[in-house]
Amino acid sequence: MLKRFRIPAKSIPWYRRHVEAFMADHPNTRLRSHSAKSIIDWLERIGREPQINAWQYRQKVDALRILYGHCLRQPWCSEFDWDRWLNGARALESDHVTVARTVEMIEKSVEDPKNHLARTFPDLYRRFLVAMRLPDYSINTEKSYLNWINRFLRFHNNRHPCDCTESDIASFLEHLALQRKVANATQSLALNAIVFLYARVLERPLGNIGPFSYSKKPKRIPTVLSIKEINSLLMQTKGVNQLILQLMYGTGMRVMECVRLRLLDLDFGYRNIVVRAGKGKKDRTVPMPDLLISPLQAQVEQVQAQHKNDLKAGFGSVFLPDALSRKYPNADKELRWQYLFPASRIAQDPQTGVLRRHHLHQSAVQKMVKRAATATAIRKRVTSHTLRHSFATHLLEAGSDIRTVQQLLGHADVSTTMIYTHVIGRGGQGARSPLDRLAGQTHGHIGI
Repeated sequence: MLKRFRIPAKSIPWYRRHVEAFMADHPNTRLRSHSAKSIIDWLERIGREPQINAWQYRQKVDALRILYGHCLRQPWCSEFDWDRWLNGARALESDHVTVARTVEMIEKSVEDPKNHLARTFPDLYRRFLVAMRLPDYSINTEKSYLNWINRFLRFHNNRHPCDCTESDIASFLEHLALQRKVANATQSLALNAIVFLYARVLERPLGNIGPFSYSKKPKRIPTVLSIKEINSLLMQTKGVNQLILQLMYGTGMRVMECVRLRLLDLDFGYRNIVVRAGKGKKDRTVPMPDLLISPLQAQVEQVQAQHKNDLKAGFGSVFLPDALSRKYPNADKELRWQYLFPASRIAQDPQTGVLRRHHLHQSAVQKMVKRAATATAIRKRVTSHTLRHSFATHLLEAGSDIRTVQQLLGHADVSTTMIYTHVIGRGGQGARSPLDRLAGQTHGHIGI
């Protein structure tokens, strides 16, 4: 069966060992006598062993999936949420937005060979980090600005920025437009990063850069799925995966906003969900879909049971930002601070080394959407953000006020929300084609 599923030859012995380990942990139980509960109990137990890597854990889950779903053909397998255990095994990276700023990482960043600015001008890089973190810019902005500053330095052969003139900056921006064919927004982002470098880091504000070619690449209208396509997409998932996609479509949350939800963010009394520290570090509330109240309550009960077992095993800690962890030193083990969508295994915090259960990695959701879209044969380009676009468009189609949609999406400017008006109705700007009127007057008989 492993060969039929095209498991690599070098992995087949490991799959066999995983099944043998499961049998050894249940010496008095026949394989066919196991239920879904015993599988869950075993996966939870080995998920608390920090020495097991993510790929090893996924192999163990996959081995049991093939054994019980395709070899033994147990009836409970069709309803078992294998994806939850497979997709939830990935740990957070040291530069992940959730944990990247928990401790001072300047010295480690300077030693990173991929960080061009830190390797070439370490003192300048330290000043850059201070300039970014004192005003509390987001970690994504920091990464983006650093990326464009590194590209700017490589373009000018590692010259110190103080030795570059305004015309050198114009030549780099023109290179992006003419040679790299970047979008206008990308070119503007690169310009913002360079302006920040000179004004806030070097304290030498730029003068007149002079004329340069602006990118002509047009802005694209967002991809929106129809109600039927959304339903087809959701039908390709089940369990926690389906709940996540339903929640993202039903509330318009971004993928990171969804996976970072905690139990205290759910207000079943007022049927609201609090989205904390969204884009721009702003909090907002979104309505809790009525259809998801029962599934969300079931998910909370599942997290509660898992957390109880974690505490018995000596774990149960969850990540809290520095300010909260100092103010509430014992809050990290409270139930209300646990993630709504936790990872399926305990992992080491990449910054502090503490063993914790972090939230589900956002890449698991992104891959899940891609697989579901492929299975439905939707020809549009579908990503996790497509659910957010569809949420906004369908609200406007249903007659919601655009200001309301703006608040639900967390947009700072209504002009950002206005782009969804371009995909409402029939054709461009909701106009009806004159060909359809011609067909109506001739009873459908036209010269085509």
